[in-house]
Order: sequence, then C-alpha cells, then structure tokens
Amino acid sequence: MARRNASQLPGRVALAIDPTIISELARQLGEGSIVVCGTNGKTTTNNIIASAIEASGNKVACNRAGANMAPGVAAAMMSTRRATWAVMEADELSTRIILPALRPRYLVLLNLFRDQLDRAGEIDHVQEVIVEALASSPETTLLVCGDDPLSMGIARCAAQSGTPVITFGIGEDLGLAPDRVPEARFCQVCGSELIYDYRAYAQLGAFRCPQGDFSRPDLDFVATNVRVNRSGVAFEVTTPDGETCQISAGFGGVYMVYNLLAAYAAAHLAGVSNQTFQHTLDEYHPENGRLQHFDVGGREVILNLAKNPTGFNQNISLLIQDDRPKAAYLVVNDDFNDGKDISWIWDVDFERLATDSSVCVVVGGTRANDLQVRMKYADIQADIVDSVEAALKHIAALPQEYPLYVLTNYSALWPAKAELERMGERHD
Repeated sequence: MARRNASQLPGRVALAIDPTIISELARQLGEGSIVVCGTNGKTTTNNIIASAIEASGNKVACNRAGANMAPGVAAAMMSTRRATWAVMEADELSTRIILPALRPRYLVLLNLFRDQLDRAGEIDHVQEVIVEALASSPETTLLVCGDDPLSMGIARCAAQSGTPVITFGIGEDLGLAPDRVPEARFCQVCGSELIYDYRAYAQLGAFRCPQGDFSRPDLDFVATNVRVNRSGVAFEVTTPDGETCQISAGFGGVYMVYNLLAAYAAAHLAGVSNQTFQHTLDEYHPENGRLQHFDVGGREVILNLAKNPTGFNQNISLLIQDDRPKAAYLVVNDDFNDGKDISWIWDVDFERLATDSSVCVVVGGTRANDLQVRMKYADIQADIVDSVEAALKHIAALPQEYPLYVLTNYSALWPAKAELERMGERHD
C-alpha cells in the first residue's frame, strides 16, 4: 500500500477524463460554495467555516487536508455525495482555474504576503491572477480583509469590474510593536508611502495614502475589544446590520483574530447562527499541524507552520507572549513545495528572540546551516539537530515546565507531526 492520503490523486484522474468535472459537481450543490484563499491561515479558516456550516445541518464538501489546487478540489467534491455546500481552500494562483469552475457565492481573501517567490513570483502577479479569477466568476462576492492594502488593491480592481465587496478587519489599536520588516509600504494607486494610524501585524492595520486616493475602507465586519494571550483569543464582532457577537477560541495569536473574524463573516453570510459558530470553535481542535499541542514525556510541545517572514514573525510573537522559559526548534527545508529560494529568512525578525534570554534555540532541516548562520547574525547560539526527538534530547536538561515550540515550513510539517504523534499524546 502507498500509505498516502488520496487528497489529490482521484481529482487528477477525474480531471484528465473530464476537465469540466468541478463545474458539473458544482451544479449539484443545493446552496453553493465558498472559496478561501490568502497567503497565511487559509487551511484553518476554511476548515472552521466548513465545520460551522456542517454544524448547522448541512452536508459539506471540503478539502480539509489542504489540497488546494484543482485536483484537490475535484477529489474533495467527488468524495462527498449529495453535499449542499462546498467550502474549498484555494491556492492563490489556482483561483484562475477554481473560481470559473465552482462559481462560488463568496471568495474569502485573508491576506497577501511574499511567499514561495520562485513559484508565485512577486505579489503584483498574484494580485493580477485573483482579479482575473474574479472577473471569470461574476456571481462571486469578494469577502476581503480591509486592513490589508495588498488585498484591498485586489478589491479595488475587482469592484471596478462589478464584483461586490464586503470587508472585515480590526477596529482598534492593539498597542503592538510593528514588525521590523513591513510589507506593502506603498499606495496601490500612486506609490506614495502609506501612513498608518496603527498596525496589528505586518502591513495589516488602519492605513491611508497621504495623497488621499487609497485607504482602509469603512469595515463591514469589525472586531473590537480584542484580547490575545497564551490561553487564546477573544473579541466582539459587529456585523453590517449592527448586530454584535462575542467570539472566543482557545488557540492562536493576533493573526488568528483575523482568521476567526473572516470565518465568522463567511459563516454568518451562509446563515450560521452566532451560537452555532461559537459552539464550532469550542469543539474545534487543530489536526493539521497548525497550533497542535502534544505531551512528550511530560513536556509540552507546540507544533505550528511558519513558511514565510510574516508567518515566522507571528510565531515569534506567540513565543514572546508566552512568559514561561521555553525552547524553540526551527526547521526550514527547500523542497519543491517550500520553494528553493530561502533568502526570506533574512526578513524574519529573529532579533526579537535574542531579547528573551530564557529561549533556547535549535535548528534543523535541509537548510539548517543557513538558519544557524542567520541565528548567529541575530546573536543567538543555535545548535543543529535532525529531528524533533533530537531537539527534545538536546533540551533534556531543561526543567519539564519549559515547553518546546516546533516551527516548520511546509515539507517539514507532516514529518514533525508524525514524529510527535508517535512519541507523545495530543493535547486539545
């Protein structure tokens, strides 16, 4: 047996036989579909939306494992008979194929950051692809992060072509220090440097062009009274019709506020009640390596994906918010699905880790030597190990109350998850 999940292969075969299979299956949906894309957070957001709609009594087709190109979408739709909804994560560049085939009710656009530059190219190329995809699906409404200038650049172009736009964002200053290397510093219209009243993280925040031709819009779904700590996140949502709802979850950081806000907005638009959505969060336990917790011999291990500068910076924020002494195992591979170009590690603010003397850092992966050099320039002494087990042995002398954070990019995530499942017990 191959011992691999069939998240894409059936779809590849089906599309080879019938290239219109996604369109044909989409016409059989009783309610329609939602597509989720964005650089960071789409798997978690997509799965929460699907679970909430499912909890409302619907049968939902969903590519929960994150197979987010056309074959994965086709396979997920074929595997769920008589589905009333499809909720599908989509790779940004694959939207040009997935959107005209599915014709979804909503495209949820979470954010845009530099990622996999040798495959995706620069962000303006990704923007052009998504605008083109929306133009090919005129039935689709864009549900977009209004705090992200890059995503709003897409919304601006799409709206000019007639795409309805609904926005979400955080409506208050969280008082957080901005990332050292911000993205999207310049106006999407005239190129002037943007002014921020405040930023939540990376380039997301209350932005405006000094020339007055581009700014954060009046938000439709707004998060306020935001609380973020080691135990999770909580905030209040105000909907476009003035309704308010309290949302809380036992996982995540500031970036998760955006993910949960987007998931709530999409679920709300799909008819999910506030009570059902909160119950979904209460019952939701990550199973895909994103913020999964394990117990290995009495030591807590937290596994999370960190695949680009923004993802790593947000994980560093999570580490710093954890006021316990701790260890971190950082893993970067350069396999095909990671991208061969790892120069982005120099845009990660590892220097913030150096300010916390209680953090013990080890590194690994096929580019462990590059990471070790990067740590040296951040004034961090980091030894190289070749597995999670080796990292645990390396910190064995540390007291058991020291948690280990395992932060990996794509191809290292599943091996680390499998290793942790073999060695320890999962903690919800």
